[in-house]
Amino acid sequence: MRWLSIIGAATALATSAAALEPITVKGNAFFAGNERWYIRGVDYLPGGPSKLVDPLADPKICKRDIEYFKELGLNAIRVYTIDNSLDHDECMKALEEAGIYLILDVNTPTRSINRSNPKSTYNEVYLQHVFATIDVMGKYDNTALFFSANEVVNDKTTTPAITYVKAVTRDMKNYISKHLKRPIPVGYSAADVEENRVQQALYLNCGDDEAARSDFFAFNDYSWCGPSSFKESGWDKKVETYKDYSIPLFLSEYGCNNVRPDARPFTEVKSLYSTDMTSVFSGGLVYEYSEEENNYGLVEIENGKVETTEDYDNLKKQFASTKNPTGDGKYKTNGKPSQCPKFEKGKWEAQDELPEFPKKAEKLMKEGAGKPLGNPKTPIGGDDPEDKADNGNAGEEDGGEKGEGEEEEDESGAAGVVRWSVGAVAAVVGAVVAVV
Repeated sequence: MRWLSIIGAATALATSAAALEPITVKGNAFFAGNERWYIRGVDYLPGGPSKLVDPLADPKICKRDIEYFKELGLNAIRVYTIDNSLDHDECMKALEEAGIYLILDVNTPTRSINRSNPKSTYNEVYLQHVFATIDVMGKYDNTALFFSANEVVNDKTTTPAITYVKAVTRDMKNYISKHLKRPIPVGYSAADVEENRVQQALYLNCGDDEAARSDFFAFNDYSWCGPSSFKESGWDKKVETYKDYSIPLFLSEYGCNNVRPDARPFTEVKSLYSTDMTSVFSGGLVYEYSEEENNYGLVEIENGKVETTEDYDNLKKQFASTKNPTGDGKYKTNGKPSQCPKFEKGKWEAQDELPEFPKKAEKLMKEGAGKPLGNPKTPIGGDDPEDKADNGNAGEEDGGEKGEGEEEEDESGAAGVVRWSVGAVAAVVGAVVAVV
């Protein structure tokens, strides 16, 4: 392990003062201007679930960590939740100068779609928060993508909730078209749940209403464990499964840690950015930047000081030795929307007809969200505290899916390690969240 001198790194690493090109979608790929854009990023939530903070509102935190992002060679970070009432100008500028884009979840632990009772949380209070977050973060050129929701469907019993996810995606896209100066792609991050992940992808890309279809689809994947391979991990089958998918696809979390106590080798990087996958996938986000209770961290942070790990060094080496394909990576330009998956009682219960936009939110859509209200501690919808906490974007306690042919070691997933995808449900709402 070693300590990175921020001053030394700042002089050694060049930064770009030029404004970043906004990210756009063409076919099943992302572009920055005329150049194909592959996501080389990490999931970023320093402090974890027990100390939920907005890292983009604290220049001391973000500028400290940006030096490590640059050393890794990142071009993107994912932030799971922010406080939309705070100022993010300084951190967003610092990210832009470092050539780094933001991929942002618009929800919070108390402002999310409740997977158990989605109707109760789809209302003007929730949409005010979502729209205000769009207003606050949509002004930055380096805001690349918005997630409308995260891991709302986590088993076969929660599939009805994705109907509301699709409605929120529609609402966000409509709001963006009315109130922002440029389009920002909107999509969904799916849990590492094999039983209905494909149906989710198809459903969010189907139908005649273009505004209701996602601009991209992402999913968490922990099937490449240790020194695996393209075929052994099953990634070859995922490429085959999604070969005709017409919108961009990427991994919103990856980096199986069942090799512990050894370091993760991150050999999957070479496949992810090779032509084996780039005709279908546009890169991914490593889970996660800082070490928390779940043992997935690339760095350890103590008393404000950052110490890198062997995981960090391995990922840095893999990124440095793996270039993007030349040209366009064989992306698809002429894909068509997917066919909607058929309703199956007890297996897939998403509705083709979406909920109507709430009447009480019509003024928000027309005139704007108004003042951002930050992160209220009181959940919306329902009377049961546990029910209120059952929000996909509020946080998950899971461990990712095992690789092909491997057995689950316990209910929490790979090697029995707990993985938090968006912290703080138990801490913030005071209830036990669902285990994937």
